[in-house]
Amino acid sequence: MASYELAQVNIARLKHPLDSPELKDFVDNLDPVNAIADAADGFVWRLQNDSGNATDLRVFGDDLLIVNMSVWRDTNALTAFMYQGMHRELLARRHEFFERVQEVMTTLWWVEPGHRPTVREAEERLVHVREHGPTEHAFTLRKSFPPPSPA
Repeated sequence: MASYELAQVNIARLKHPLDSPELKDFVDNLDPVNAIADAADGFVWRLQNDSGNATDLRVFGDDLLIVNMSVWRDTNALTAFMYQGMHRELLARRHEFFERVQEVMTTLWWVEPGHRPTVREAEERLVHVREHGPTEHAFTLRKSFPPPSPA
């Protein structure tokens, strides 16, 4: 049996509507950043609709929250993508685009190969980390857990 893959979700509360001038740089860079992710070593899958992104999908029933969800080979592959190049540049500017929030907005968990998480599953994992802190069920990059042992 193949090893587990790493699912990640991060949500963000927009400061402005996606079609606003204030978010133009963010929106204009979605497709290029997604293309870089798709080609990254260790990338497996990302949540998207027919437009190629997931900006019209809602999480927790909130129109100001947007969701990004993907599956990676492991935490090393995910962090290599996150902290390099164009994604790193936009990450450094996140406070221009998104509200600062106190609650956990990013969560990771291990999935069996081929499993594609749903928004509902991601919501459940986020709530779990918010209520219980990082555990083997759902965790963060700062406090991560190894994949489950094969049965």
